[in-house]
Amino acid sequence: MAKEKRFEKVYSQGALETFEILVDRETGVNYLFRQNGYAGGLTPLLDRDGKPVVTPIYD
Repeated sequence: MAKEKRFEKVYSQGALETFEILVDRETGVNYLFRQNGYAGGLTPLLDRDGKPVVTPIYD
């Protein structure tokens, strides 16, 4: 039985310097991932009020 992936990539930009938005399929929280060469970082994506961006999850 194959287990579903927890994170889904919903946006990608760039080649050498990349930006991606990932959605946690269990919580709906959006994350911004940035990679430049061998370095990278991940942070929750925030709205203008400083609250995490949450995508509704549909089963």
